[in-house]
Amino acid sequence: MSNKHPVIAVTGSSGAGTTTVKRAFDNIFRREKISPAIIEGDSLHSLDRMTFRAQAAKAAAEGHNTFSHFGPEANHFDKIEAMFKTYGETGTCKRRYYVHSEIEAAQQNKHFGLNNLIPGVFTPWEDIEADSDLLFYEGLHGLVKDAAQNIDVSKYVDLAIGVVPVVNLEWIQKIHRDQAERGYSAEATVDTIMRRMPDYIKFITPQFTYTDINFQRVATVDTSNPFIARDIPTPDESFVVVRFRKPKHVDFPYMLAMIPGSFMSRANTLVVPGGKMSHAMEVILAPVMHEMITNKK
Repeated sequence: MSNKHPVIAVTGSSGAGTTTVKRAFDNIFRREKISPAIIEGDSLHSLDRMTFRAQAAKAAAEGHNTFSHFGPEANHFDKIEAMFKTYGETGTCKRRYYVHSEIEAAQQNKHFGLNNLIPGVFTPWEDIEADSDLLFYEGLHGLVKDAAQNIDVSKYVDLAIGVVPVVNLEWIQKIHRDQAERGYSAEATVDTIMRRMPDYIKFITPQFTYTDINFQRVATVDTSNPFIARDIPTPDESFVVVRFRKPKHVDFPYMLAMIPGSFMSRANTLVVPGGKMSHAMEVILAPVMHEMITNKK
């Protein structure tokens, strides 16, 4: 861990809502004039889109029905660990991008002076920008551990943020997102959820033990059967449970005053209305970021 070159990891599974946290950090970075080097978790997958599909089909044909993007077979856990360690020691590292769409392909082809990047592939590796204030990772495996490879990414993270809705809500969000953004049927997404489950339990869930601050959205409407839900519960139909791993120096009275409708359910747990989630994140995280940059300087 490093005061001089801090590493922030926002981790959560697909469809969990890590983008909301990233937006809150973007606002804080802008106000505090912080220059982050941003790492997208997708860029540390080890297989491009076509190769992953081929490997998944091959695994299924051999009776291995749990091949997924959540596990070590499709990810560079070692590269995540090395990236965080290197940045913490030197303030530099290399990164690449995963190309999601035609628009991103055009942007990355222009950036790298290429014409062969298409959706579903990785860009070449490049050095991050010079003189960044911190490294900001957002993705699936920001705190992952893998005993088989002797890997522990979490020990190189200075601030760990978890985003993890209750599991039924997470599945509802994923089913609707995959249908709206990718055209997948609900049945196809359910198959993906089932295939991912062993790796979800082994590599995703344990990470939330190590988060410094955890944001968990809990619906106040019936989500007992997520596979037939017609819509995603709105923010106003939910609460966000915020758990602090080390509550000793947390200014809870300030947060309760700043976040209308919030209350404490335990000595280390703040509960806020779902519609105030983005506001709460900025109230909670801004002082942490200010202290981190002060310590850096």
